[in-house]
Amino acid sequence: MLEFPQLHPRQDPGFQALIELAPSILSADFAHLADQVARATEGGGSLIHVDIMDGHFVPNLTVGPPLVKSLRKATPLPLDCHLMIEDPDQFIPEFAEAGADWISVHQEACRHLNRTLHLIKSHDCQAGVVINPATPVESLSEVLDIVDYVLVMSVNPGFGGQKFISGTLRKMKKLAEIRAERGYSYRIEVDGGVALDTVAEVVRAGAEILVAGNAVFGKGDPKQNAQTLLEAARSANLQKV
Repeated sequence: MLEFPQLHPRQDPGFQALIELAPSILSADFAHLADQVARATEGGGSLIHVDIMDGHFVPNLTVGPPLVKSLRKATPLPLDCHLMIEDPDQFIPEFAEAGADWISVHQEACRHLNRTLHLIKSHDCQAGVVINPATPVESLSEVLDIVDYVLVMSVNPGFGGQKFISGTLRKMKKLAEIRAERGYSYRIEVDGGVALDTVAEVVRAGAEILVAGNAVFGKGDPKQNAQTLLEAARSANLQKV
């Protein structure tokens, strides 16, 4: 009997990725944060993206472990904590204890990236690595077998509501190609400028986890905004060859 090698699902040309929406609270009304998160969840959000900024690695300050701890009580969804901070190793245990489920760190901020990713995993969290718009995918070559997800920044980090940088689409495509060639299983996340006018090309490029802040929380009802964005994303996914 002939035996044929089995493809990893992501190597199968007919594979349809699960598209998920990660509403980013950076653009939410913090005075009504729990309610806004609940509405975005009703609209189809399946994880909550939390941007952590230290005023050093990026030119802005946001939130810390206390807010993550409070948010943990307000939602059953996984908390996707994006650490835009210097020396992330110092804070990973604290964020994990506060309730983070996913923790991502920047390639540009880590002196010993391999060690940092293993530190995240040692706290029973999904480990992600992030690259800025000017950082090449090739810089991740030695850790792509370790990570659970790769986050491509499609704006320069630090502030919400920025314009999508179209050149980052090449990175998403490259990551999808590498994953298929090597049989890896990481997921591809994108953050920055994801909205109705960009979501289709982002999905066609290979992104599966869509971080959206202003498009969900900027104007109108977060539930309706999330539904509309997710529908557009999933429609584009079905149209992929």
